[in-house]
Amino acid sequence: MRGHRFTKYIPPEQGANSKFDQLFDIFQQLLLMTSGDVTEAMSWLSQLDRQYNLTNDSYGIGDFFEDLKKKGYVTEEKQDGEGRLIMTPKAEKSIRKSALDEIFGKLKRSKSGGNHHTPHLGTGDELTSDIRDFQFGDTLDQISMTESIKNAQVNHGIGDFMLMENDLEVVEREQKTTTATVVMIDISHSMILYGEDRITPAKKVALALAELIRTKYPKDSLDIIVFGNDAWQIQLKDLPYLEVGPYHTNTVAGLELAMDILRRKKTRNKQIFMITDGKPTCLKEGIRYYKNSFGLDRKIINKTLTLAAQCRRLDIPVTTFMIATDPYLKQFVQNFTQVNNGRAYYSNLQGLGGFVLEDFQRNRRKNVK
Repeated sequence: MRGHRFTKYIPPEQGANSKFDQLFDIFQQLLLMTSGDVTEAMSWLSQLDRQYNLTNDSYGIGDFFEDLKKKGYVTEEKQDGEGRLIMTPKAEKSIRKSALDEIFGKLKRSKSGGNHHTPHLGTGDELTSDIRDFQFGDTLDQISMTESIKNAQVNHGIGDFMLMENDLEVVEREQKTTTATVVMIDISHSMILYGEDRITPAKKVALALAELIRTKYPKDSLDIIVFGNDAWQIQLKDLPYLEVGPYHTNTVAGLELAMDILRRKKTRNKQIFMITDGKPTCLKEGIRYYKNSFGLDRKIINKTLTLAAQCRRLDIPVTTFMIATDPYLKQFVQNFTQVNNGRAYYSNLQGLGGFVLEDFQRNRRKNVK
């Protein structure tokens, strides 16, 4: 009798489709780094191909570009009489999914929204083992038929079956809550200083968080704010195109706008995620900007800490993700966190996504008051 025979495994040759997928993964990263500039991203991809031989004789960069257009990821629009390549909504959605898979891992879509677990019982989509008497407003699908029929037989006898309201018992459901999240992204000039690209990881984390909420927690809300000299709200579709400007860091303006957005949310669970790498260096007083980029200015810091205390009184925790290691900056963040009763993480660019996911999951489990 012949046993098992082991031979050397030779993997099959990769086809054009898999080569497209490989190049597309790189292309999506380049789109974020070039703030959505398709032409520049293709130029960078060609340079990488010349340096690392990403393509072969059967599938080249030209083939990849044609597939991008055929599959609907890029298109050409006329602007001032000249053609310009732009991303399509399909490409923007693909970038969000790619960021989600890269940072938070594979996640399944939930069947219903409001997926934040709490210790309380109430309206939800998961049954518990607890049974109680029927109350006005309970739905038919909550009724425990076995227990209700048993009660009817005990209370009224078996011969003439009768089911009354006081015989009904229902199965409790686990209450799930919704959460309103505001992500603040620092776009001051320091986010690209010293040859380190810090804005791309920040955009990628925000995209991943947005896709996580859209797919797994569809009843939650996510608003995105950018802050430099001023603060303004951007749409999710604008995030891949976000660029750093010649700005100072007006943390006060960002917090004021975030609080204003969250005040309008009806849910009780509210939170702010702030991604920054520097100290507050700017205030706006009327139409005038008060700036000090040389150190921690007492006037600016006191105003920032005042807003941290206001967020605490409104029960809005602020989680700060600090992409810096300077001791004096850490001390400021510690003071800010203590005043707000929030949390702070001192993260490198690679670990940022994991920290955001960990804190988002922790905040989802907070109790409803």
